[in-house]
Order: sequence, then structure tokens, then C-alpha cells
Amino acid sequence: MSQADLPEPRSLGDVLGPGLVTGAADDDPSGIGTYSQVGAQFGFSLAWTMVVSYPLLASIQLICARIGSVTGHGIAHNLRRHYPRRILWLAMVLLLIANIINIGADLGAMAAALNLIVPGPMLAYTVMFAVVSIGLEVFLSYERYEGILKWTTLSLLAYILVPFVADLSLGEVLRGLAVPHFKLERDETMALVALLGTTISPYLFFWQSGQEVEEQHRLHEHPLGVFPRRAGAALRKIRADTLTGMAVTHITALAIVIATAATLHAHGITKITSADQAAQALRPIAGELAFALFAIGIVGTGLLAVPILAGSAAYAVCETFGWSEGLDHKPREAKAFYSVIALATLGGLGINFLKIDPMQALYWAAVVNGLLAPPLMVMTMLVARNRHIMGRLAISRRLEIGGWVATAVMSAAGLLFILS
Repeated sequence: MSQADLPEPRSLGDVLGPGLVTGAADDDPSGIGTYSQVGAQFGFSLAWTMVVSYPLLASIQLICARIGSVTGHGIAHNLRRHYPRRILWLAMVLLLIANIINIGADLGAMAAALNLIVPGPMLAYTVMFAVVSIGLEVFLSYERYEGILKWTTLSLLAYILVPFVADLSLGEVLRGLAVPHFKLERDETMALVALLGTTISPYLFFWQSGQEVEEQHRLHEHPLGVFPRRAGAALRKIRADTLTGMAVTHITALAIVIATAATLHAHGITKITSADQAAQALRPIAGELAFALFAIGIVGTGLLAVPILAGSAAYAVCETFGWSEGLDHKPREAKAFYSVIALATLGGLGINFLKIDPMQALYWAAVVNGLLAPPLMVMTMLVARNRHIMGRLAISRRLEIGGWVATAVMSAAGLLFILS
């Protein structure tokens, strides 16, 4: 089927896909823990960061989506073909390390949250979630798996609903959103860097670009660069999908900050070390409903995020070495790809059997992500504006400015992280 034969999307389900799933995966259990800690420690004062970071994340994800859809290949593949490989290999190794640590933290948080609802053996729960995550990616067809991912995003509703069962001061919320408040002190600096690092994460870059390619394979479409004059409808769909997905992640994150600010911070609870602790702390303050919504949301978002963390690592590794990759392949057709998914998930599982402080693990994952994001964003920008690679569909001047601003902000955040 040529691009000229493609019908305009007719329903919301046709429009929403990789962008929605990528955005929802950004609110993984470790991210939920970060947002909860910010709300508990600083109240509503840092809520404005969710407004500011939205255009930054949307810009870089639109650029990543465009690279995948125009070239028919993911970011790592394009970097391997056009730029020095040593830089890509280093980025791939750092991404793999950060993703495995994040997977381990998320699996542990999911098990802890399930234990709050149905008391049981924590390690058994952790193993169960790891096995389910591997099974979903390895044994389901891409079309069925994509449908499951879309439905899993509904788990984010749990967090959007939590503020409605809390006692809110609308004036304080609006002031926190509209009036930037920031002190150049260690705690607030670290909180700001954590928020940006949690929100703009490298694994999202690789996942969305890879998923745009998967969508083309599923629909038997050519890369947009083959018929650039006919790419308008597809690019509009990608834009709507990505902007919606990034809005979903920011609304959810903001809901978590608001809910914990209105409950935990208001009652003097300012130290939260994990997402499940936030759920438990909400119980006596906001009631059983808020507690249940928060705990269920941790499990739901984890089931969405863990496979995406493992999948993004697999895309990066296989594209770096030129191996067959993609969820549209059967396991026997892309053995290395599915092996990386399984090994990354099992590596995260193994962290839960070691005597490693999960918060320390997340701290170092944030360090790696914070340092990895800026150079990866620079390389991504170079690909997206390179007409030799992108042809007539290189990014517009407006999107290029948004991408470079996002890169500059993340670079400044990484520098602040190191200095603090």
C-alpha cells in the first residue's frame, strides 16, 4: 500500500499509539516515587515544573518519532550509519545499565504495592511480574501487544482521580502552577533535577522511534521519506498522538504532586522513599479509596513500563550491532532482540535479590540518565536536521528550536546534578 492510499484516521484508537504508550510509560513506579517525594517535601511550590517541562518533552519525542517514521529505522540504527560508533556503543552501555536498574526498582515497587493490597511473599510477587513482562513481549503478536499496552495506560486514571478524593486548596494549586518558585539550595536543586530526569528519560527516545517503525510494518506502509509529498496525514497523526501522550504523562505526574502535597505535606509527612510508601502514607489521611487507587496505579504503570524499559534496551542494542529487531518479528526471527528483553528484565529481577538499597540504585540510575540524556539529545538533533538522512522531511525550524532548548535545559540539569 502506498502512502497515497492511506485513509485518514477515523477514530481516537486509530490516532493514538506509540506516543500515548510512550507518554504513559514515563510515569513508571520509580517516577511515581519521585513525584510523590516532591509533593510531600515541597507541597505545591514545584508544580510549575510540570507546565514548563511539557513542551520540552513533547519537542524531543516528536523529533524521535519523526526520525523513526521518516527513515524507517530507530535512532541507534541511524547513528550507527552516519556517526562514530564508539559514541553510540558507550551510550548503549549506559542506557542498558540505567534501564536494568530502573526495571529492578519498578519490579520491587510493583511487588510492594501488590503486597499492600494482597499480603504475600514479596520476592514471589517480583518474580511473577518479571515473568509476565517477558511473556507479554516474547509470545504475543505485536498487534495484540500494542492493544494491551494501550489499555494498560488506563491505569493512570487512578492517579488523576486521587486529587478528587483529597481536600484541596484550589488557590494554592493554581499559585503553584502559575508562579515559579525555586531556591538555589541543595534540596530544591536535587528535586528539580530529579523531576526533569524522571520526565525526560533516554529510554523514551529509543522506544518511540522504534515503535513508529513497528507501526509502519504492521500497516504495511513505506517509510515517510520514500514519498515525502504524501507524508502530511501521517505526520499529523504522529503529532496528535505524541502531544496527547506527553500531555497524559504530565497530567498524571501533576496529579501525583498535587495529591501528595494536599495530603502528606499538609500533615507534616515530608520524607517518602518509594511509591508504595506514598500509597501507605495516604491511607490514614485520604482514606481507603485514595490508598487503593494509588497502589493499583503502581502495579498498572509497572506492567506498562517494565516491558518498555526492556524493549527500548533491546532496540538500542540490536540497532547498534545491526541485528534483527522488532516486536513484529517472531522470537526465532529476532533471537538477539528477545534475548536482550529477557536478560534486561532478569537483570532487574536479580537486583531485588541483592542487598542493594533501592533508593541508592534509583539515585545512580538518575545520575546515568541525567548524564546520558544531553549527548543523546545532541546526536538525535543532528540526525533530525540532517537532510542527507531525513531528506525533505527534516525537522522544521520551530521544532528544531524546541529540541535545542530541551537539550540545553537537560544539559543544565545534568550540570546542576553534578555540582550538587
